[in-house]
Amino acid sequence: MHGTPKYGTADTHLDYANPAAPKGGTLRQAASGTFNSLNPYAIRGTAAQGLHLFYDRLMIRVWDEPFTLYPLIAARADIPADRSGLTVHLNPDARFHDGSPITATDVVFSFETLRDHGRPNMRRIYRLADHVETPDDHTVTFRFGDGYDEETVMIFAMMPVLSKEWWTGRTFDSATLDMPLSNGPYRIASFEAGRRIVYERVPDYWAADLPVNRGHYNFDRLVYDYYRDDTVALESFKAGNFDVRREGDAGRWASAYDFPAIQRGDITRHEISHGRPERVRALIFNTRRAPFDDRNVRKALNYALDFDWLNRNLYYGLYHRIDSYFPNSELAATSTPSDGEKALLAPFRDDLPAETFGTAWQPPKSPTPAEKRQNLRRADALLKKAGWVVKDGVRVREDAPDQHFRFEILLGSPEDEKMVLSFINDLRRLGITAQIRVMDSAAFRGRLNDYDYDMVLYHWRNSLSPGTEQMLYWSCESAAQPARWNFAGKCHPAIDSLAQAIAHATDRQALVDHARALDRVMMWGFYMIPLYYAGADYVAIRNNIAIPDNTPVYGMVLETWWHRE
Repeated sequence: MHGTPKYGTADTHLDYANPAAPKGGTLRQAASGTFNSLNPYAIRGTAAQGLHLFYDRLMIRVWDEPFTLYPLIAARADIPADRSGLTVHLNPDARFHDGSPITATDVVFSFETLRDHGRPNMRRIYRLADHVETPDDHTVTFRFGDGYDEETVMIFAMMPVLSKEWWTGRTFDSATLDMPLSNGPYRIASFEAGRRIVYERVPDYWAADLPVNRGHYNFDRLVYDYYRDDTVALESFKAGNFDVRREGDAGRWASAYDFPAIQRGDITRHEISHGRPERVRALIFNTRRAPFDDRNVRKALNYALDFDWLNRNLYYGLYHRIDSYFPNSELAATSTPSDGEKALLAPFRDDLPAETFGTAWQPPKSPTPAEKRQNLRRADALLKKAGWVVKDGVRVREDAPDQHFRFEILLGSPEDEKMVLSFINDLRRLGITAQIRVMDSAAFRGRLNDYDYDMVLYHWRNSLSPGTEQMLYWSCESAAQPARWNFAGKCHPAIDSLAQAIAHATDRQALVDHARALDRVMMWGFYMIPLYYAGADYVAIRNNIAIPDNTPVYGMVLETWWHRE
């Protein structure tokens, strides 16, 4: 994306992979919820875990660089200086699992299918190509029309390749449990819908010895067993039913991992540091609905969350508070704006809160009861400023006393209830009534896609090279369209301008300036109540699983692990 690639033609493997890793064995993992589709690229249905290993792409991303692609199905790519198009030259050895060759016809079919019927992000990007040529069976040229940016060639080069022969005559934009013909390092061996899926390594996988693959895909079999929730999955792990568990709850990491298999040394615990932006987990306001369309109300409720108490009592002090949409990375806004950030923010000075141009937002602190009371007093003042007063212990509209301040918090997991109940208790001290609604994974996803909630506990994910997905996360356009990722309903000209410009950044410093400026605008807009992150991956691994010595900047890569006796 920017700068010079790390690896050259003399490199035989990636630094974080072990080219001598043995092949064999089985890796058993847990998945939560259910699945009803083997097509991860359609908007309908819940796709099974592991399908990224079933479908290959034209080029592949590596995890020790912010955003660099290397050859896979495409042996090479030609890009003009203005990045207005892309010509891919397919590797003549590239094959589907049945041995049939991958041709330009399959690439064009994939492009047209994903453009017309794929996920919203794919439709948006692939529609930027207004001309496609196939001069021969192994060459495809895309030329972009209006609206392309610096990142467009990268997204096109990561296109998954589907089999035209298999998909012709089938409905693409719906859930399917028919086993597609594919081309990745693994194929589907068996599955029970919603309960289990098993993959087997393709023994004659044509790309096994490419530099990006050497030392990868070492297990003969991958098994994903589904559990109704993560608590059940943990108990199953303790019973020896799978081999690796990635723990997302610091409280459990500190308190629930002293069981016999660990005491015997059969399982070891690892805290693997990384440098990627952490998941932005938050209580997200739906600003499409009152009263959360009022910034003062949103700001007030940020004072009501007592993170210090939560971290101390539920999470053993292991978490850091999120203070950015790019936490744990150089993209997070810090201190006061740089000259580059000031230039980007200046056109919107009259439309943004004055705080945006000062010190980066920091979450309220409440290490003592006195400071917590002070935070609640600040929240009370802001609510009164927004027209919400207390009458007989209940927060009501000053101009409509029969209108109480009440709302619902949507959760996708019962494990979040304890944390949210603490928040609700503090809201009660402000005269606000909040209720929890916990839904199963399918129903939760439906409400999320329809933006049917007052507040939802969910997350966004960012990379070290943010790009076109920023418009899907934050833009006015995505706020108005279902099944995007603008869960908060953000719609502001400054956000639209900065989010769109990120993908046009021509060098790394420009990208960092745009990301930090966007971060300032959104954090001071109070579109969420940010929660916490760990800064490391908590992983428990059975001792028959070996991992490489090197960990890339994005963190652990399971595809490089292997089985040992």
